[in-house]
Amino acid sequence: MKIISVVGARPNFIKMYPLIKALRNTKHESLIVHTGQHYDSNMSDVFFKELYPDKPDYNLNVGSSSHGQQTGQILHGIEDVLNKEEPDIVIVPGDTNSTLGGALAATKQHIVVAHLEAGLRSYDKNMPEEINRILTDHCSNLLFCPSDSAVNNLEKEGITNGVYKVGDTMFELAKMLDNEINAVTLQIAIPDEFILTTIHRAENTTNKKLLQIIKEICKIKHDVIIPLHPRTRNKLVEIGVLAEIQKQVTIIEPLGFLEFSYLLKKARAVITDSGGVQKEAYWNRIPCITVRDTTEWIETIEMGGNILANPSEITGKVEYMLTKKIQYSENLYGFKDTSKRIIKILNNSV
Repeated sequence: MKIISVVGARPNFIKMYPLIKALRNTKHESLIVHTGQHYDSNMSDVFFKELYPDKPDYNLNVGSSSHGQQTGQILHGIEDVLNKEEPDIVIVPGDTNSTLGGALAATKQHIVVAHLEAGLRSYDKNMPEEINRILTDHCSNLLFCPSDSAVNNLEKEGITNGVYKVGDTMFELAKMLDNEINAVTLQIAIPDEFILTTIHRAENTTNKKLLQIIKEICKIKHDVIIPLHPRTRNKLVEIGVLAEIQKQVTIIEPLGFLEFSYLLKKARAVITDSGGVQKEAYWNRIPCITVRDTTEWIETIEMGGNILANPSEITGKVEYMLTKKIQYSENLYGFKDTSKRIIKILNNSV
């Protein structure tokens, strides 16, 4: 078969790597389409240098713009690729605009759509990612779920055909590259104890809310390290507080998967609004404080390894999570052979 994998943003590159690597060891023709949704070298190029053996077969270079314009450009660009390549299956991971654009382009041409990380729900439609998840699931033929709750979410929406619990490819990747992660040497000095922080979502980077979050983080009685997302950096520069914040916390450039995973494993706790980081924190047994009202990774909350916080609660909840006894289970997100499970299903799908 000819299989096209659509990636475009930092989490896509990470989630798809184990599966793309596994596909390259089959007789299938495997192509990568990079939409260019993330184009900064620290958010895109570093992952291809670090993880992927080759450059993507196509790069649409859509860049940043409004949700509608970006999704439309992705849809148009992928449609052109599909017309040329005529694949049997298109795989879309996660919940980005690249995910939705790829799914829509493929389903309109009656090509089998496989959604990696299907069934996740935060039940907050103010988040564009939630809209992307729902629409992608409802136009997919194969739905690869990381957990039981994801399967149950789809069943509630009447989706039962083509649904498979396969585990989480990010968990598979963490186990696959554990030795490489442990061998990382960072170019920065890190304190013996620190809190790792990542803030990047659109709802958290408005002027007022971002200031609230940053002021609260600066109150934490521990060293704080922030790999700063380009969107967040630009906003802090725009509102004129970056220089002052740098006196109180350690701000570094965004990191690749290996370096970030190494730093996460060394942290006492993590403050984040990222979906993937919540999971990474859990299976690395690092307490997580999620600066959001809801999360799609509800299992991490139920197991006690993660807690939601509004900006004014960050400091208190950091201290709470540092002293809380947490139950951790390696079985929460499944298997170390997720990609093999997926390929077996793909082999029987067309």
